[in-house]
Amino acid sequence: MFSERTHWKLAQNRFAQALEQVRGRGAKVLDLTVSNPTRVGLHYEEQTILGALASPCSLDYDPQSKGLGEARAAVARYYREEHNVSSLDAEQIVLTTSTSEAYSFVFRLLCNAGDELLVPQPSYPLFEFLADFEDVRLMPYELIYDHGWLMDFPSMEKTVTARTRGVVVVHPNNPTGSYVQAGEVEMLNSFCRAHQLAVIADEVFLDYRLGSTMYASFAGNREVLTFTLSGLSKIAALPQMKVAWLVTRGPAAEAAEAMGRLDVIADTYLSMNAPVQWATPTLLEQRKNIQPQLRERIKANLAELDRQLAAQKACQRLGVEGGWNALLRVPVTRSDEELAIELLLENSVLVHPGHFYDFPSDGYLVLSLIAPTREFAAGVSAVLEKLSWS
Repeated sequence: MFSERTHWKLAQNRFAQALEQVRGRGAKVLDLTVSNPTRVGLHYEEQTILGALASPCSLDYDPQSKGLGEARAAVARYYREEHNVSSLDAEQIVLTTSTSEAYSFVFRLLCNAGDELLVPQPSYPLFEFLADFEDVRLMPYELIYDHGWLMDFPSMEKTVTARTRGVVVVHPNNPTGSYVQAGEVEMLNSFCRAHQLAVIADEVFLDYRLGSTMYASFAGNREVLTFTLSGLSKIAALPQMKVAWLVTRGPAAEAAEAMGRLDVIADTYLSMNAPVQWATPTLLEQRKNIQPQLRERIKANLAELDRQLAAQKACQRLGVEGGWNALLRVPVTRSDEELAIELLLENSVLVHPGHFYDFPSDGYLVLSLIAPTREFAAGVSAVLEKLSWS
């Protein structure tokens, strides 16, 4: 009765069962996986945010397929102000309810059933589900660590086929926190030109760099057909507002044809709700309030992690350039999943095992850097104590 694309294993895995067991006994869980910014003690400008949703304009139905011009202009302004993309026009932007929907639009635009996309490994596990929905095959290319994470272009050359339609990059990657370096962008553009591929760039964490180095947005990349995805979920820490977008750049003829087809796709699905579109300019401005808070939290937690790591020798933190996560390299005495379950059942500490993000081997734990500072410090202490006796 049901399609093969939804033939998933729906039973709880051991990790989910352990979490349910711990919460069922009423234990306080130190959550070092938290990714919901609305629940980590940030200060939001409530009146401004809620007031922006009350525009009388919302009572008029104006179904512009790419989204209201005022909202798209605000997105273009964001790229000019924050990322020096002065050439971006609002007509090159399509609003979507989420980056997941934006991925869906691009997958439908580029791929026939059975076509392929190259995706980084390790990276966020959402891609597999999105690809299943669109009957697209994902072919991993490796990120390798050598005093920092690098794209493995030889692995990409081995993986590309006649059915490959594009390369997904996450800038910075989740969970490695690594940006695509300028030299890698040049190599990526050359690779895509040679194989007639598009670039699909996920930039939801772009604003959260840790150092002084500026990393260019792919929204300014006109060398090859490029689709850049982002949204308010991370930029303004407002995932519940469901505002995201898709920016199309590239050689003029290719970009124009892509936008024409995307216009039809977006029109078929109908534009997002009016109140949040009219509020988008105000909501985007909220980044100026929320991002400093998150950067301070991330830097404080990273400093605390490094302080505690300095007192032991069992594990180390890998380099991170941006984003909301830190990676621990831990001794391989059991699988990452088994270690994470032990930490949960015995210490009430919740961490993500590396295999959640398709690390090719065991020995990695992923920690959220946006957790409340005291909770983060206590959780890290429990993790390191556990590892020191392993």
